[in-house]
Amino acid sequence: WSVQEKTITYRLLVFLRPPPGHAFSLEPDTAGQLPARPSSIQVLLECTCSRDRLLGDMLCFLHQPEDRLRRDGSSFLLRTLCTDSYLDVEKIACWVQVLVPSAWLLLPQSHHCRLTLLPSSQGCRFQLTSTSEMSICTEMTFAVQ
Repeated sequence: WSVQEKTITYRLLVFLRPPPGHAFSLEPDTAGQLPARPSSIQVLLECTCSRDRLLGDMLCFLHQPEDRLRRDGSSFLLRTLCTDSYLDVEKIACWVQVLVPSAWLLLPQSHHCRLTLLPSSQGCRFQLTSTSEMSICTEMTFAVQ
């Protein structure tokens, strides 16, 4: 975080976790090194049949009929956040940019501060401005482990 006059800036590193039944895989580049660009994060399906048999709480994305999977929320989420089978940073940023203002309206602080979306395609930037013109800027960068 940093402070400049009437603005406090927080820089957050947000780690994304795959939904149950999915895994992230970093594809090495042609030299065998881990990629520097975010477009190489593949979303893989994992078999959860044994968990489903034991607990009955999860559909297996590898082995369930397609029509049953369409009703599952996590597959919708992946269709929203991925291009082909790869995470799409711009889609993730757009999704968060819609989600945060909607959630902000439900908080009591929303009556005292104005939330403004700031331009960013590789992450998210939001600014809160109070009636005293004090500003808090939050910059979110997304990562996977």
